Amino acid sequence: MKLAELAKILNAKIVNLPDPDAEAESGYCGDFLSFVMQRAPEKSAWFTVMTNVNVAAVASLTEVAVVVVCEGSKCDAALIDRVRTQNIALFETDLDIFGAVKAYVNGR
Repeated sequence: MKLAELAKILNAKIVNLPDPDAEAESGYCGDFLSFVMQRAPEKSAWFTVMTNVNVAAVASLTEVAVVVVCEGSKCDAALIDRVRTQNIALFETDLDIFGAVKAYVNGR
């Protein structure tokens, strides 16, 4: 699914979207960054509530397509600056993680 389309489905605020035509090929839910580093598939949509700068490092390392911050959590300024400098897609949504994943799956 194209990231621009995913943002619409999730009614997400786009924090950073370097390539609206990039594709999320799968999804991954997780907040333990060490688990995410080991298990998140490349080009996936990563659903989390984590909002600190370490999220950018994990997203870059795993090469996820987009980080989707759920449950109304707001990204801190350091994370926003980092995703912009590293061209990492980042969305915020008020949906809980289950609802966000359900919307993603139903939208495919």
